[in-house]
Amino acid sequence: MNTLSNIASTLAKTPKKWLVTGGAGFIGSNLAEFLLLAKQDVTVLDNLSTGYQKNIDTLKSIADKEKANFTFIKGDIVDYQTCLNATKAQDFILHQAALGSVPRSIELPLDSHLNNVDGTLNVFLAAKENGIQRVVYASSSSVYGDSQEMPKVEDVIGTPLSPYAITKLVNEVYAKNFSQIYGIEMIGLRYFNVFGPRQDPDGAYAAVIPKWIKSLIQDQPVSIFGDGETSRDFCYIQNVVLMNILASLKTNKNAINQVYNVACNERTTLNDLYKIIVAELKAHHPHVENMKAEYKDFRPGDIRHSLANIEKAQKLLNYAYSHTLQQGMKESIPWYINNI
Repeated sequence: MNTLSNIASTLAKTPKKWLVTGGAGFIGSNLAEFLLLAKQDVTVLDNLSTGYQKNIDTLKSIADKEKANFTFIKGDIVDYQTCLNATKAQDFILHQAALGSVPRSIELPLDSHLNNVDGTLNVFLAAKENGIQRVVYASSSSVYGDSQEMPKVEDVIGTPLSPYAITKLVNEVYAKNFSQIYGIEMIGLRYFNVFGPRQDPDGAYAAVIPKWIKSLIQDQPVSIFGDGETSRDFCYIQNVVLMNILASLKTNKNAINQVYNVACNERTTLNDLYKIIVAELKAHHPHVENMKAEYKDFRPGDIRHSLANIEKAQKLLNYAYSHTLQQGMKESIPWYINNI
């Protein structure tokens, strides 16, 4: 079975060089941590606009303890020369750097385009110039747009509903083009609703799970947009790490130059999610059991329902997720209690 511990043991025997863009952020720092624990040579490129120096400090500590090579480049993917320098002599690129959030992209579409389209093109072109064989890049379930297909299958997408979704779809088109013209191996990962330790609970564009956890702990009101029956396929961070590594290492030609859903094929409504969080939190903070969520208007650009078909990843990458929503929440709650 392709567990992270088994893969780490195999990787440690043959260290490689990995560039993680956006490695000071939530997903990127978890990827970099796994690689460092597996004795890999890791470089992180991040401008610290949405990532954190504290995550870099943690990675440095891990590298020192594991006697692994770690390099942090404070730089921006919108600068091509920075990308060209960072990608030199790398074996793999895990491209996570982006300006996330559907609401933010609606408010600041130019910023989303600059970071997610121009920045990604810089990374792809730099990889081509430096002869990088494989790039694994973060896409998003938002590319499914107004498609009514359920569960979501990779080959059936609709019209994007936000500038953010458009940027991620453009990334996929560029990746396909680069693989066809330049022969670079490209694998896109359509993340569904990822959650776990290090996910930022603060800010106007914070993801729902960390934002709710912090609000509940601090006895602040929780807002649910719509009637609460909007549903998502929530995916714990360790499942995402596993998919990135599997996509990086897979040698089956049929698995390369593809896009894959990264999820659990489990749909949870926001109402049920609220109950799950409260159930996990109340042992530590009994007051949350009596708190009620506040319902507000639906937000523009939000997809009503999201559920992933993961058969393609199971078949071509041998993907088997390790954590359900409930299992991931049990691991996440203690981290937030200790870090809020």
